[in-house]
Amino acid sequence: MTLNFAERRDALVDRLADRRDVTRQSTLDAMCAVPREAFVRDGDRSATYEDRPLQIADGQTISAPHMVAIMTDALALDPGERVLEVGTGCGYHAAVTAEVVGAANVYSVEYSDHLAETARETLAELGYGDVDVRVGDGRDGWPEHAPYDAAYLTCAASDLPDAVVAQVRDGGRLLAPIGDGRQRLVYAEKRDGGLDREDRGGVRFVTMRD
Repeated sequence: MTLNFAERRDALVDRLADRRDVTRQSTLDAMCAVPREAFVRDGDRSATYEDRPLQIADGQTISAPHMVAIMTDALALDPGERVLEVGTGCGYHAAVTAEVVGAANVYSVEYSDHLAETARETLAELGYGDVDVRVGDGRDGWPEHAPYDAAYLTCAASDLPDAVVAQVRDGGRLLAPIGDGRQRLVYAEKRDGGLDREDRGGVRFVTMRD
């Protein structure tokens, strides 16, 4: 049986459009544009548009589509904004972000050499080759391209990393799953060097590597 990924993607986006926590048309357009099937393992392709995480290499996961949409929407990204991603993984979330802000404005840090290289290849094949991916410790951010308008983590940390916070401009936004056990999605706006935080609910992500 041939899998019609475009139809399944459209159906998924229709379901996302009914969520109260996904309201921006740019988010829905981005979710509709990025082919998630290109980022999953061959054995999981039939499950591509089931709204759940899937395993990728190195013990990591590709986030559930609804979580990628929620995070993209929460950051309220605009075209041309510079964004730091901590945790490239397979590159799917970076591609969604690139659809909103432009690929050349996305800078992503990945701990795993293998994942970083695979993500670069997939992103380039899909036309997102201007997304900049480097191997490193996400806690250090990527100071060479700072300041960022927004930054987000795709892995859980005990708190927002100081270096990442420092690299976001005043008035910028941050989003991350926070917690060593029970995790909460924390949204923050940087004001006068401090952070105004909001709890956006319970989540479950892989933890940031030591």
